Amino acid sequence: MSTQTADPKAPGGFRVAVQRVGSFMSGMVMPNIPALVAWGLFTAFFIERGWTPNADLATIVGPAIHYLLPLLIAYTGGFMIYDKRGGVVGAMATIGAIAGSDLLIANINAGLPEGEAPLGEIHMFLGAMIMGPLAAWLMKKLDLLWDGKVRAGFEMLVSMFSAGIFGFLAAIFAFYVLAPVVNWITGVLSNAVAFLVDNSLLPLTSIIIEPAKVFFLNNAINHGVLTPLGIAEADETGKSVLFLLEANPGVGLGLLLAFTFFGVGAAKGSAPGAAIIHFFGGIHEVYFPYVLMKPVLLIAVIVGGMSGVAVNVLFQTGLRAPASPGSIIAVMLQTASGDYVGVILAVAVSAAVTFLIAAVILRASRKRDLAAGDALFSSAVAQTQANKGKGSAALSGLVAGGTATATRIERVVFACDAGMGSSAMGASVLRKKVKDAGVEGVSVTNKSIAALDGTADLVVTQAQLTDRAKQNEPGAVHVSVGNFMNAPEYDDVVEMIRAQRAGAPAAAAEPAAEPDTAEAAPSNGVLKPEYVRIHEGSATRDEALEEAAGILMGAGAVTSGYAAAMRDREETVSTYMGNGLAIPHGTDAAKDTVLGSALSVVRYDGGVDWGDGDTATFVVGIAGKGGAHLEILASVAQQFSDDEMVERLQRAGSADELYALLSDGIN
Repeated sequence: MSTQTADPKAPGGFRVAVQRVGSFMSGMVMPNIPALVAWGLFTAFFIERGWTPNADLATIVGPAIHYLLPLLIAYTGGFMIYDKRGGVVGAMATIGAIAGSDLLIANINAGLPEGEAPLGEIHMFLGAMIMGPLAAWLMKKLDLLWDGKVRAGFEMLVSMFSAGIFGFLAAIFAFYVLAPVVNWITGVLSNAVAFLVDNSLLPLTSIIIEPAKVFFLNNAINHGVLTPLGIAEADETGKSVLFLLEANPGVGLGLLLAFTFFGVGAAKGSAPGAAIIHFFGGIHEVYFPYVLMKPVLLIAVIVGGMSGVAVNVLFQTGLRAPASPGSIIAVMLQTASGDYVGVILAVAVSAAVTFLIAAVILRASRKRDLAAGDALFSSAVAQTQANKGKGSAALSGLVAGGTATATRIERVVFACDAGMGSSAMGASVLRKKVKDAGVEGVSVTNKSIAALDGTADLVVTQAQLTDRAKQNEPGAVHVSVGNFMNAPEYDDVVEMIRAQRAGAPAAAAEPAAEPDTAEAAPSNGVLKPEYVRIHEGSATRDEALEEAAGILMGAGAVTSGYAAAMRDREETVSTYMGNGLAIPHGTDAAKDTVLGSALSVVRYDGGVDWGDGDTATFVVGIAGKGGAHLEILASVAQQFSDDEMVERLQRAGSADELYALLSDGIN
């Protein structure tokens, strides 16, 4: 099977691309929301029109919004790309954009006719979102140029000065090139929002925002446009209505209440709990499946959203800073002084309007919904998880709580790119959970995505692979996970199966077929003491891959081309499993580089940055021929799903002790 990348022209390709951009923006902004909250409190209390004006403390407001917050976002974006090194160069480059913007505005103001209002500062949030990750990515590529070519003893010198020189150059680039571009973009966006406000057209934004939320496209709009503009407006006026365009929890509340009173089946049964999670917990995604199962309900959420925005515009209300998550509690905490009546009324009106329209739609289609049963809701929950691109305990809970799947689940398949490593370990963990729960008549096996043949009832994949799995198994329930060792979705799946069995008993199923791992060849020789190592320091992911491939090559299990196949695999889907474990292996396309079966185990006490914020302590390299490695992988999976066992493996004082612990678990 060839390596598959996102094609913008493929079905869902553009959507997935926008989701990734939005998710990355969200990843830069969300960790810094506490700093935005703190800034909002400084403005609420200490500025001249604040609750307790204090001219001295008010001097913190300007530097925080102009320098601290953009630099925090730039550091976070750089860190996401290239750890601390990326964060530092990203922040250094962004200070150039801030200074460049200030100089441009100062020059413009100096040339204004006497008496004309000067331009205000542009806070470089957009510049930080661009320059932070861009500088980190370029630094990462530059480091690869001299990786392994620096003489011993000079590594730190080269590392420090290369980052310093690059940060210096990146700041100059941002000063002269990026700053004018961002200033222009900010001006265009600000003028567009001003046009909507001046012409009372702001409620029309709900036509875009509400459908975008359902398909998880809203992060790019919210964090890329609304948050930066809202912060700039809040800096000038103390509040911004832009923070309420997407965060209003009234829309989802109205929809879920309509299902509570007028829905049918699992959708009706799960709606009250979902309403509590949505309104008080701020998890808006729980109402998205209810819209997807009946797309005409988009009318209800759009009109409901428009009505809420209209009330906020009418009362000229706003929030001091972003409300995240979009809980009524967060909204109230961020509401500007004197705006509580307007904001509460906006939430109530949007909930009422959404409820009324949704109720009419649900009543009109009640007979068809009863005939369709719970299949539509189950499919909508699965589609929502696929749209999100990663697992969600809240979404899985909708299915588990409402027993929404109409298909009796007897065949569960873990699928991954090659069907060799991560899927085998994930299947082993879930198989044990199913057994421990006393559930019978369910087989849990593993396959490659290419081998999915339409016979599975439920398919578990890593989030990045869910769309591909759905193409091969369109009739199955799909669950996305991010952590194969202890994903919360496992418990959701078990509870869903148990609830299904309790609610819809059926004739005894045929005995479940044992997974392929039960028929695996003897494991003798696959893991030997010389294949186990411990390093006190850290390593990069590429260094860890090279060492794993080197051990496997020394074992005669792979050729020299296997390391490249391992890197290709990571570019497609991460092999990080959770609980500090990564299991790198090659792609299916590189099977010619595999000569036999072997496992390498390397413990890096300093950790290995595996990307996406994951740190691996144990790197288990895999080469498999004929299935001889799968039996050991199943045992390794059991060990690493046990937190106490992981602690024992981490405390092992030598490679021999580590091997002995692993061997005890295997045997």
